[in-house]
Amino acid sequence: MSTMILRKLSKIAESQIPLLRLLVPVILVLLLLGFILEHEFVDQPRVISTLSVDPDCDLRAGACVSRLADNSEVSFAIEPRTIPLLQDLQLAVTVNGYPVDKVEVDLNGLGMNMGFNRVKLDSMGDGYFSGTGQLSVCTLDIMEWEAKVLLYQKEDVTVVPYRFITVKGQEY
Repeated sequence: MSTMILRKLSKIAESQIPLLRLLVPVILVLLLLGFILEHEFVDQPRVISTLSVDPDCDLRAGACVSRLADNSEVSFAIEPRTIPLLQDLQLAVTVNGYPVDKVEVDLNGLGMNMGFNRVKLDSMGDGYFSGTGQLSVCTLDIMEWEAKVLLYQKEDVTVVPYRFITVKGQEY
């Protein structure tokens, strides 16, 4: 009786092999096509310029101003200036002489992955953008952060980075 079951199972397996031979390449082609379509047709901005970090910028002292290649200016400020963790922060960007469609700010811990933290700023008119963000809690007493101001022009983006520190339990 067990030989009879084995023969039946063998016949079933043999009948399924042509289907499997067809199914595996079809699945591989679909996966490849999905990968190509995702990267080719998804609307991803193209970074056209990334400025250097200004070592003299101190966001705790006030707004920092960066000059773009075409002499236009970008100003970035964080309030409150003590930059506390886990509290609402008012982020403000002013753009002079550089037309943008939208502005976002990426807040990233340096040396420690703090997760995705991007804030979309609202246009208030006349090149002024504002929004509310937060920094996550950190186990370090002193943490260095980078705020990347993303200036969008259609499919292009200009990145203007600003660095600052937070001090856990201290506000100065």
